[in-house]
Amino acid sequence: MTETRLGDLHDVLDGFGRIAVAVSGGVDSMTLATVTHRRVADATMFHAVSPAVPPEATERVRAYAGREGWRLRVVDAGEYDDPDYRANPVNRCFHCKRNLYGTIAGLTDVPIASGTNLDDLGDFRPGLVAAERHGVRHPFVEAGIDKATVRRVAAGLGLDDIADLPAAPCLSSRIETGIAIDADSLAFVHRVERLLTDGLSPRTVRCRVRDAGIVVELDPDALARLAERPDLKDDVAAASVRGGYGAAVGFTAYRMGSAFLR
Repeated sequence: MTETRLGDLHDVLDGFGRIAVAVSGGVDSMTLATVTHRRVADATMFHAVSPAVPPEATERVRAYAGREGWRLRVVDAGEYDDPDYRANPVNRCFHCKRNLYGTIAGLTDVPIASGTNLDDLGDFRPGLVAAERHGVRHPFVEAGIDKATVRRVAAGLGLDDIADLPAAPCLSSRIETGIAIDADSLAFVHRVERLLTDGLSPRTVRCRVRDAGIVVELDPDALARLAERPDLKDDVAAASVRGGYGAAVGFTAYRMGSAFLR
């Protein structure tokens, strides 16, 4: 099945000729970029940096570009300068992707592709509206590929460090809808998540900035291990104090999109 889907993806990519791939640093876009580079002669990868993009994502993109020989352009898409984005409305992702695809379109006249897969179509994804307005194509969708298949494709191509990457939406997704996004809050979120990643190696960790306070969400196994690590809880509380949020931090099981309010 995986080989068949990879063949379908090759067929889709063969129809491009020239292509620009938006690469966030996650498993979907990294896998698409790798397959595209190996299949399409004229391919350019675009990676946007901003306070909402974890530094390790940018490092991963640069490392793969060097290893695989990608033609890479690292850009500032300008979403952080957009007051509509920073206000963090329900359709924040629309404003993010509008800036991203608009920036890429201003730098190249070739078709733009994203790492969107079939599973993404079932969620509320305002970014897909921005993609449609810019004529962005989604090769995984066109090839009938879902998230699980993306991971199998990555593993089959020997991209072991990519295949097992946990889902990692941008840091702004941790800020509750309606709370304005600022660089200090995003840096705080990243700092807490790195503390817990280094100390617990969780499958999933999210530091949520909510109107009611700071809540850290972990997968059940990591949450159970945290009970034996009061030092980590103290470190998180200290980081919260330094961030201006106070020492009261809640810890609970991960729930997808819990900072998103409609």
